[in-house]
Formats: sequence, structure tokens, C-alpha cells
Amino acid sequence: MIDRKEIKGIIEEYYTHADKIKVGTIGSHSGLDICDGAVEEGFKTLAVCQAGREKTYSEYFRAQRDAYGRIERGIVDETVVFKKYSEVLLPENQQKLLDEKVLFVPNRSFTSYCSIDEIEEDFRIPLVGSRNLLRSEERSEQQSYYWILEKAGLPFPEKIESPQDINELVMVKLPHAVKKT
Repeated sequence: MIDRKEIKGIIEEYYTHADKIKVGTIGSHSGLDICDGAVEEGFKTLAVCQAGREKTYSEYFRAQRDAYGRIERGIVDETVVFKKYSEVLLPENQQKLLDEKVLFVPNRSFTSYCSIDEIEEDFRIPLVGSRNLLRSEERSEQQSYYWILEKAGLPFPEKIESPQDINELVMVKLPHAVKKT
């Protein structure tokens, strides 16, 4: 795990430029929610996009601000485009985010497209939340969020293996790679 003291030092550097801090995230549907919330709290935003998928963030949701910096339209101030999302982990790309004073909000896309091991060990950008809990987002991990919910005695959706096992009204979540529009 990346040393807590290193991240603390980076955050202390951010404090000296608190007015320049941006909220960053991987450009995805949940990334839009993150940017929307960040704008509501008065932050500028940065979406990390994969080439060919950036138009939503760089055009349709591009922030337009008035002379005082207030949002008039949109929610994404800046997009950074890489060939693959995982290039955000490269040291030179991390340095760009550090220079921009990015506070990163991890979403499911971040842990889907980037190695959790590399995020835990090498991603020097301060994160909102805990690096220790990112692994629990992976459904394939033994101690996934389903495990946490079960241990806490909280309800969670039941996985149904076969359509023949459905005998009542259900909501179905399809993986985006399978979903047809």
C-alpha cells in the first residue's frame, strides 16, 4: 500500500493552493454524478477519458462558467484523454494530475479499467475514501461488498444463475458489455 505519509505530504502541498483543487474521476456514467456533485460544492472538475469516449465530457457536459467562475451550464471543466484509461497510472500522467491539484474520486470504472494492485501501490493522487476498501468493490474478491453486507446482516440483491429460476417479478442488471440499446 502506498505510504500514508506520502499522500499526506501531497495533501499538505494542495492546501497551499486550495483554490486550485479540482475533483477528478474516470469519465463514466458515475463520473458525471461525481462531477455534478463537485460543481455543486464549488469545485472545478476533471474527467479522465479514454480516446473515442471523451465527447460526452468534452462537449455535451463541458462546463461553461461566467466571468466570476460560476457554472452556467455543464459540469466538466477539463478532460484528459488517454489511449486507455489505465494510462492514468503512468508516472508522467499522475504528475500532470498532481500539478493540477486533482483530488480523485474513485468509481467502479477506475477499478475495472485499472489494476487495483497498481492503484494501491503506485497511484499517488489523493483519493476521496479509502484505498483499503477499493478491493471490496471487486465482486470476484472473497471479501467483496456482498461479504460486507452479509456480515452486517444487511439485505442485498440475490444473484440468479438461470432465467428458469425466476418465479416472481425481478429487476435485472445486465453487464454494459452485454446490454443492447
